[in-house]
Amino acid sequence: MLTSRQLFLKHQAQTSDFPLMLEIEKAEGVYMYGANGEKYLDLISGIGVSNVGHRHPHVLKGIQQQLDKYMHLMVYGEFVQAPQVKLAEAISKTLPENLSISYFVNSGSEAVEGAMKLAKKYTGRTELISCYNAYHGSTQGSWSLTGSEDFKRAYRPLLPDVNHIWYNNFEELERITERTAAVFIETVQGEAGLRVAENNWLKAVRERCNQTGTLLVLDEIQCGFGRTGTFWAFEQFDVVPDILLCAKGMGGGMPIGAFISSEEIMGVFRNNPILGHMTTFGGHPVSCAASLATLEVIQQENLLAGVPKKAELFKTRLKHPAIKEIRNCGLMMAAEMESFEILKPVIDQAILDGVLTDWFLFCDNSMRIAPPLTISEAEIENACDIILKAMDKVLK
Repeated sequence: MLTSRQLFLKHQAQTSDFPLMLEIEKAEGVYMYGANGEKYLDLISGIGVSNVGHRHPHVLKGIQQQLDKYMHLMVYGEFVQAPQVKLAEAISKTLPENLSISYFVNSGSEAVEGAMKLAKKYTGRTELISCYNAYHGSTQGSWSLTGSEDFKRAYRPLLPDVNHIWYNNFEELERITERTAAVFIETVQGEAGLRVAENNWLKAVRERCNQTGTLLVLDEIQCGFGRTGTFWAFEQFDVVPDILLCAKGMGGGMPIGAFISSEEIMGVFRNNPILGHMTTFGGHPVSCAASLATLEVIQQENLLAGVPKKAELFKTRLKHPAIKEIRNCGLMMAAEMESFEILKPVIDQAILDGVLTDWFLFCDNSMRIAPPLTISEAEIENACDIILKAMDKVLK
């Protein structure tokens, strides 16, 4: 009889020649447990998903209560479903008045796709602009926005009339014109290795969009729902988008995403044609119940208040000659080393020693650190000790 690992390799599609091949039987809080008793401290939260930890009791309760009522009923937007309504209301209370309408989907990529359609329909324009080294998803449309030609080359032709500018570059803002439907910006660039907007650059983007009648779309799929220490990262940059994207950390481990805008902008999906955007499983009631519970955990446990101190503890403890720089916005962090050839063996050794980390798609010399917001200071100290020892083992 074949083992699970053998079946994984035999029947599941692979996305690399070197999958991690960790076999996890259980996860709880900040830990994952392997089939043979292994214990891993999770420093990447499923790539920014488990913001409130694995299997948070309040999230599990919300899921169970909804399971006892109903699951899928009808395509999104046709029935009044309490989990969707309650979640939409709760999200609106965290946002400025112009961001009051949520459209729930299944993932971040789908949120991007919906926003692309919405921007084109509302403005009547065709050009979309995003940043080099941005990651917006893996569907054909979101892949068109993604800013790495090395990743995109094999899949061309992609969408036409998509152009790119450099993050934090003021001169290139002139490329946003009256024919630009929308500019898609990660409020904090994730896969570029944690790049934060500097010198009021995001405000300059907002001003240029205002001048040209262009919609500003902020992608908070990785950095939203508390990851950066405020509920939404854009709160730290004195800007408000026309469309906001979220997913990953909003579901407490369940699949869900959303694009959020004003009643005026979102209203264009209602006619010419009707049903301008559709999804069968978007806003699944169980996922919405999990998301509402996640939002409540973040607020009720005051998780945002602990983010700055925990991030600072990581920066203080991770001192090593091989670490050139630590960049962060809250608990969204990157520890830069000289090269991938140095970083990858450190990551592998840390996993063997019980700490799961990772690198970034477009910055493979930096270690990704994005633990659950529920991580304790003692767990941070333990994780840092293990990483430092792994570095010594690899580099001695």
